[in-house]
Amino acid sequence: MALLNVENLQVSYGLIKAIKGISFHVDEGEIVALIGTNGAGKTTAMHAVAKLLTPDSGKIEFAGTDVTKYPAHKIVRLGMSQVPEGRRIFQELKVKDNLLLGAFSRKDKAEFSGTLEEMYSLFPILKERENQIAGTLSGGEQQMLAVARAMMSHPKLLLLDEPSMGLSPLYVGQIFGMIKKINESGVTVFLVEQNAKQALSLADRAYVLETGNVILEGTGKELLDDKNVRKAYLGEGE
Repeated sequence: MALLNVENLQVSYGLIKAIKGISFHVDEGEIVALIGTNGAGKTTAMHAVAKLLTPDSGKIEFAGTDVTKYPAHKIVRLGMSQVPEGRRIFQELKVKDNLLLGAFSRKDKAEFSGTLEEMYSLFPILKERENQIAGTLSGGEQQMLAVARAMMSHPKLLLLDEPSMGLSPLYVGQIFGMIKKINESGVTVFLVEQNAKQALSLADRAYVLETGNVILEGTGKELLDDKNVRKAYLGEGE
């Protein structure tokens, strides 16, 4: 069953049409990746889904509800949470305060401590540094904080925008390992990622975006094995 269904999405920046009528879906329990080069429109598509941008046209359904005209805060309350590109943590606040802010939309205030402990279990380094100023964390630790903050809202669907950007190979492996664990805990994941090999290795299904159009779709394995994908996005020759 589709948790997220996007039909004929079009998004423009002034006279420039960044997304040209794409359709895709994310089924409950899946990890679905959207890959492509810089400028392909990946982040624009995700921002439109999260309602950080207003689409020109198209339809967005989430959890059986037409949310095309919903504001961003209402999307969060329905169970969609985003980890933005560049992390966007609150640099001057403590780690714990960043996490608590991630739960702003929840009504079950009594359960905050339980969710907080779940995040500390998933990301032990955050427990160790809960009273540390977030801006003093390493890039990888900040990314973990951004993911944990998004998870504090108890999302049904987690949107991840370029989670490996700017990270060392060690942290990239850790972050993708955490994404897998999060998915195994029952959270559906929609992932925008330039690191095509990592994304396709993790994803159940994936879409390839090029200049605002979906040009290929398939399972992660199918696209990993596709010679055109390997040449264009994995840097491999014929």
